Amino acid sequence: MRFGALEAGGTKMVCAVGNEDGKILERVSIPTEPPDTTMPKIYEYFCGKEIAALGIGCFGPIDLSRESKTYGYITTTSKLAWRQYNICGYLKEHLNVPIGFDTDVNGSMLGEATWGCAKGLDTAIYITVGTGVGVGVLAGGRLLHGMQHPEGGHILIPAREDDRYSGKCPYHGHCMEGLAAGPAIEERWGKKAETLADDEKVWELEAHYLAYAVTNYIMMLSPQKIILGGGVMHQEQLLPMVRSKVDKMLGGYIRTKELLDMNSYIVAPSLQDNQGIMGALKLGMEALDRAD
Repeated sequence: MRFGALEAGGTKMVCAVGNEDGKILERVSIPTEPPDTTMPKIYEYFCGKEIAALGIGCFGPIDLSRESKTYGYITTTSKLAWRQYNICGYLKEHLNVPIGFDTDVNGSMLGEATWGCAKGLDTAIYITVGTGVGVGVLAGGRLLHGMQHPEGGHILIPAREDDRYSGKCPYHGHCMEGLAAGPAIEERWGKKAETLADDEKVWELEAHYLAYAVTNYIMMLSPQKIILGGGVMHQEQLLPMVRSKVDKMLGGYIRTKELLDMNSYIVAPSLQDNQGIMGALKLGMEALDRAD
């Protein structure tokens, strides 16, 4: 059986077709332009592919309440052309297949829980650190939604006393995203993150903020595994620094078998950067199950 998958990001839309084993059969990448330009290209890709269902992992915020009149909409995004846009409605109307819908980072969490390093776990979190910061949560074996969906990238974090940067987030300033996302790194230091790879002070501060957030997530959610992905995490020196700082911040308060080995507890994604599109495949499979 063939399923469609759409990883809808602020920069690009990755469209793919795969099967129930999570195997990606084909894919394309479409630049994210205004909906009137982008959505017909997405429809054109999926048209005639004979997919049984489509899964969408989407940038947000989005409306995930099936009882809501705006279910399937992108809501208060900073991308003005996409505000209050009915992305599910457009594709449902044009493709006429069941559609599964969730955040892009929840999709990545689902991909890892289905086929990756979180398979078989009850509770885990996926954190993406890139243009923004997003957190996907698996709790009780299911993706966590609540009244909307987790916005763990916007938890408030105090600036370290030696950091005079005011924060990039237009809503909160000193939130996780405002202090630690790629644009914040660039604005604070005046250079692109990838050009700062050898500057130890940059990544020591970044590791501090990441560890501060991760420690809070551990205290609140008690995950069995934490996965750190996204473009900023391509700095290979960062993950070991985060592990070390989290261990110190926990202060020995929580003692579990998982925390005995930080190298296997706080980890990089395991699906070769396919976790988002594979998670979208799984969202499509779940949508078909609900339709049956």
